[in-house]
Amino acid sequence: MAKILGVGIATLDIINTVERFPEEDEEIRAIAQTRTRGGNVTNTLVVLSQLGHRVTWAGTLAQDENSHLIRDDLEYYSVDISPVQTIPLGQTPTSYVTLNQQNGSRTIVHYRDLDEYSFESFKQINLTDFDWLHFEGRNVDQTRLMLDYARQKAPDIPRSVEIEKTRPDIGELCGLAELLLYSRSYVQGETGAAESSVSPGNDSNPMAFLENRIHQAPAADHVCTWGEDGAYGISRSGSKTHVPAVKPAQVIDTLGAGDTFMAGLIYGKLAGMDFTDALKTACALAGQKCGQQGFDGLTR
Repeated sequence: MAKILGVGIATLDIINTVERFPEEDEEIRAIAQTRTRGGNVTNTLVVLSQLGHRVTWAGTLAQDENSHLIRDDLEYYSVDISPVQTIPLGQTPTSYVTLNQQNGSRTIVHYRDLDEYSFESFKQINLTDFDWLHFEGRNVDQTRLMLDYARQKAPDIPRSVEIEKTRPDIGELCGLAELLLYSRSYVQGETGAAESSVSPGNDSNPMAFLENRIHQAPAADHVCTWGEDGAYGISRSGSKTHVPAVKPAQVIDTLGAGDTFMAGLIYGKLAGMDFTDALKTACALAGQKCGQQGFDGLTR
């Protein structure tokens, strides 16, 4: 069992399940609504906790009623929140999710009015208590300071970063970690692949992107998730691999699939798996997530 620190956000997710995705300016009825905790890093930690690891979250919480839902959920999954900053002003970040029952896709509108976790708070954490440090690629200036501080103070502890969205200067985080996970939307935004004629099944875009990134950060493993086409990776040794997606019998809920993949990747690395086997483990776990609602019981 390893001790893992995750730095990032927690949100209130309000999930409206609909029979089909609505047209613009159309009013339809939701067939179900769920209010639950969300957020990339906390999702990843919840999965890692179910895989048997001891996990700690460093982030911010508001002092409103919705924050109690987040606290209760993290307590249920044995997530330690002792490094959390409580912010007296602001409110719990909220993601309004439209979940399409036809294919499990999720469309998210996110509202945030809460300060991000600060470098000053991060410096109060005893990093040597942990075996792995994981960061959500956001709040770039502060996260860069945290990663650089961790590299200096605890150089032997592996660091990973999930880069999901294009943000100013986010590429500067890549040289400060040993494991980088990029989302498909981020890669397409960086390469212009969304406007190209390259199909999702063509590996030229993700692999070309990873080849470029490993030149920038050769001491790291670089991985890109590509939805129904699985995952692509280049290890620090230069080996390239593509692992197909593991598709469930029915796609029910893709919300948090990338966060689950990240958990599987960290789990595989901590277990001493080679690069390809770690990717296979991550794809299998993400596929299982897509076949169920939420995260509870995911690792049974």
